[in-house]
Amino acid sequence: MNVLWMVAAWLPAAVAVAVAATGLFLTGSRAGWLAWLLLPAAGASLAVTVLWRAAGGPSTPVAGALGMAESAALTVAAGLVVRYAPGRRAVPAALLAGLAAATWLPRVFTPASALEAVGACAFWGAGVLAGAAVGAYLRLLDARQRRAVADGRTVLRLRLAGDLHDFLAHDISEMVAHAQAGTVAGDPLRALERVEAAGQRALSTLDRTLDMLHHDRPLGPSGDLDGIAEAAVRFSAAGPAHVGVRIDRAADVPAETAALAYRIVIEGLTNIRRHAPRAGRVELSVTAPGDVLEITLTNDGTSGAAGRRRGGSGLAGLAALVAEQGGELVAGAVPDTWGPDTWGPDTWGPDGRAPGGWSLTARLPLRQSPG
Repeated sequence: MNVLWMVAAWLPAAVAVAVAATGLFLTGSRAGWLAWLLLPAAGASLAVTVLWRAAGGPSTPVAGALGMAESAALTVAAGLVVRYAPGRRAVPAALLAGLAAATWLPRVFTPASALEAVGACAFWGAGVLAGAAVGAYLRLLDARQRRAVADGRTVLRLRLAGDLHDFLAHDISEMVAHAQAGTVAGDPLRALERVEAAGQRALSTLDRTLDMLHHDRPLGPSGDLDGIAEAAVRFSAAGPAHVGVRIDRAADVPAETAALAYRIVIEGLTNIRRHAPRAGRVELSVTAPGDVLEITLTNDGTSGAAGRRRGGSGLAGLAALVAEQGGELVAGAVPDTWGPDTWGPDTWGPDGRAPGGWSLTARLPLRQSPG
């Protein structure tokens, strides 16, 4: 075997092995460059095969061993490219590497027929297909892991946003209401005390959220039936609307269900303060008929024209949380719910009719079914 044929046998094998070894040490985005290295390596292998066959190169054991090593290296490199490289670069590089790995055998073997040649190439090509399949499977696992991490982060962001929206916004709106009440009623000292208390609750919410983030632990239940009664008292003290409360304390309510009920009430009271500031009366009922905890919050106020009542994402998020527990949440206008004796003369509309109120009703199962 003269020097020229030795170079022709060793060069593509050495390049293919070098590319495969390089790919084994590259990870992540850096492995995407492997496709640019594999393309010339596979091209060189194909060129040597064509030259060898056209010029009648010698069939020696050394050439056969080098060809097998070259095919194995191209198989490994193709699998790595399929796993890591971007699709637009991985497909042509893997196809060219597969073609080179499957067609090296004519350098040392002359098939007796076209069928035998196809069979031999298919045998060596099967290894490349297996390598590409392994790379594709590992790529799928990586994509699933990234998607799971992204979904987890999204869930965490949404839960944090829900906490800040439901609890922090309520405390801040209460601070604003107390400040406004102190200005109108002329009792700034009492108003400042209530503003301070609301600010302390807002800081507690922030501390709880930050503690969860720093220590990477889930948010536990926040609020219960007693907290609902306290929130109603604070709401009555912060504005003109009086909250009539009826809570069935004899019911056996799980902590998670009580926390969700508290969250629903806080969201409802915050919406009344923001969207129905002229409300004069609020009725809050928390009862447990059968195996269902029912929360009903109704007010007699409106936000003005019908088209001006706008909400954010609070009720939609709560509806999703309630649905996860197998319950339902319904909110909507309830015209003429309270009767004419409830309304003051300045709340009557231009058509001589009292405006409707707003109702929020949630039903939460107290016991989960086996399913």
